[in-house]
Amino acid sequence: MRHQKWLKLFLLVSYLAALFYVTLLAWNYGASLGPAGPGGRNYNLIPFRSIYRIAVFSPTINDPLRILVGNVILFMPLGFLLPTVWKKARRFSFILLAGFLLSLLIEVSQFLFTHRVANVDDVILNTLGAMIGYLIFSCVFWLKKRIVYIHT
Repeated sequence: MRHQKWLKLFLLVSYLAALFYVTLLAWNYGASLGPAGPGGRNYNLIPFRSIYRIAVFSPTINDPLRILVGNVILFMPLGFLLPTVWKKARRFSFILLAGFLLSLLIEVSQFLFTHRVANVDDVILNTLGAMIGYLIFSCVFWLKKRIVYIHT
């Protein structure tokens, strides 16, 4: 049983390391295109502006899927793994706040330390992803409590 706890903690730490790598260090998939691009260091503080623009003005479905759905999926493991590792995190409000604050930290860091676009819509989508991950955790936790194990 002790090995399961360490495995869950390892998965959470690995996820957080990958999250920070993808959002702060990996190649920029955003609109700013780095210091040589047209945007440079940029930000959007108007909620749903970029979501609307991406959804309406993208020539194909690929960009909306990659950007919008990707931002949601990126934070789903947080909503699932955090309450798995830490019992105090098994509240909707805790995961909502954790997802929001972690996403806000990343967006501020992107603005201050990288040449990416800090975007309030990313915070909204990331927080939604954490909530979906928590919903999945809640369903799995609920089902697990109702499974009857037969020992032979």
